[in-house]
Amino acid sequence: MKPIWIVDDDQSIRFVLEKALLREQLPTRSFTNPKEVIAALDAEQSPPQVLVSDIRMPGGSGLQLLETVKARYPGLPVIIMTAFSDLDSAVSAFQGGAFEYLPKPFDLSKAVELIRRAVNESQREEVALESQDSTPEMLGQAPAMQDVFRAIGRLSQSNVTVLITGESGSGKELVARALHKHSPRASGPFVAINTAAIPKDLLESELFGHERGAFTGAQTMRRGRFEQADGGTLFLDEIGDMPFDLQTRLLRVLSDGHFYRVGGHSAVKTNVRVIAATHQNLEQRVKEGVFREDLFHRLNVIRLRLPALRERQEDVSMLTRYFLQQSARQLGVEPKRISEPALQQLTAFEFPGNVRQLENICHWLTVMAPAQLIESKDLPPEVLQSLVDEVTPISAISPIAPIASTIPTEPALLAPALPASGEPDDWQTGLLAEALSLLKAGRDDVWDVLTRKFETQLIVAALSQSRGRRIDAAQRLGIGRNTITRKIQELGLE
Repeated sequence: MKPIWIVDDDQSIRFVLEKALLREQLPTRSFTNPKEVIAALDAEQSPPQVLVSDIRMPGGSGLQLLETVKARYPGLPVIIMTAFSDLDSAVSAFQGGAFEYLPKPFDLSKAVELIRRAVNESQREEVALESQDSTPEMLGQAPAMQDVFRAIGRLSQSNVTVLITGESGSGKELVARALHKHSPRASGPFVAINTAAIPKDLLESELFGHERGAFTGAQTMRRGRFEQADGGTLFLDEIGDMPFDLQTRLLRVLSDGHFYRVGGHSAVKTNVRVIAATHQNLEQRVKEGVFREDLFHRLNVIRLRLPALRERQEDVSMLTRYFLQQSARQLGVEPKRISEPALQQLTAFEFPGNVRQLENICHWLTVMAPAQLIESKDLPPEVLQSLVDEVTPISAISPIAPIASTIPTEPALLAPALPASGEPDDWQTGLLAEALSLLKAGRDDVWDVLTRKFETQLIVAALSQSRGRRIDAAQRLGIGRNTITRKIQELGLE
């Protein structure tokens, strides 16, 4: 593992952190000022695993170092520490892309825990970037997606017609592009057309082109998509919505490769591989008499079914990080990270819009999330609302309702805890719901997570009743003044 770099002009700080991290088997390297760090980066061209830097040092500012390092290595976690615990320093650190802000004096165990979190985040980002570089076309580790990848591989030397089925937003065009890229026609054009998005009166001209004067407004001859795709691949999306009379013309082209432009009298020859896609059940469309059976069999030579995102939930984490990186590049901003609880809640979402909806959510988070680390509360309303609905009606529970309100559960598991009316008895139902959810997810820190949230709610409630007076709040809770002060610090309720 790459070392953790510590930058501080105070030798005692460097010494203490080095020894503490060494006990955790984390390698370190120390510097006394930013100039030494920049020189090391220039000489080695290799970043550390994590950078921990003071703000105010002789020979340079930690915030300037943060800016320089982030320009070179955007994914490197940087922890800023300072004895000057003021708002301006904290804001500047986070605006510069710092992973976390650590005020001095700090509890050594908390500092080591924070650095460990940064190491884990750095390693996750490295894996995500490796996956992104190695599979730039499509992402997916789920067995269903691996089947799709294998099918693309088997078809790589073939020109056979392919029918791709799957829900809207599941990525059918990406599969079509991958089939084209890995086919003998890769050097030819890839032309896509959504047959459901073009009015019936214009679709024929779009597909087959038209001659000059063929209809009002046809000032010049126009080549259609079949001619544009000559020697390559034509992707016909939402083929199930194609008008019935145009289906006959399409069948003729697929049969002999000839067609007539609108208003034309000479047959045009084209050499095109057709890949079609639909979210509809074509067999049912044939039975209803709105889709030609002979065209269906002509298209249905090889069928690839693309799974919905809810069928490949293990891919949500990889896709989320990829789309956050992609959105950041498009907007020219620093890529945001997502916390594990938020990622788990996003994974539990059903995604009726599939991968396209996840991509839109990541773009929304890049713009709207207030901090660099996306928390559960930052998720868009449709995600939070769906998770609340799955534990209805937890909103009536007090005082632990905010904890359980975003955790999906299986209603059957909670049935014994509900009275005949279907309303929850008390807050313990919400606690049970979240415990079951976390245990089912395989978490090994359930006790710490729930205890932390439970204590947070108790302290917040007591402080609200005491109007922020800590001594009064501690008395109401039956704990000591030092205890509530320590808990406020540990829980981040400052």
